[in-house]
Amino acid sequence: MTADSDSHIAWQRAQLKKLRAALKAIEADQLGKANCGRATQMTIDELQRKIGESGRCIAEYERRTRRPLATDLGSLASVSWTHWNANLPMAKAQRHRA
Repeated sequence: MTADSDSHIAWQRAQLKKLRAALKAIEADQLGKANCGRATQMTIDELQRKIGESGRCIAEYERRTRRPLATDLGSLASVSWTHWNANLPMAKAQRHRA
């Protein structure tokens, strides 16, 4: 993961990691029990709500700022590959040495 220039998004990513770890710990604790109490269920619901909010905030930021990748199918399809040769510079360098 790259560093975020926006400190709010960096904070959201850190919160998301902490919230997921807390939720995993609570769910692991409840694994052996038949049912969890009302307070535990409210805690789980609150963590899931916060995870959703952070995830939506990060996704919205990435939609706004992420540049399209140059290796998508449309970009690759528009390139003329008829004269492309990956070994061409290497072949010229070897011919000049001989």
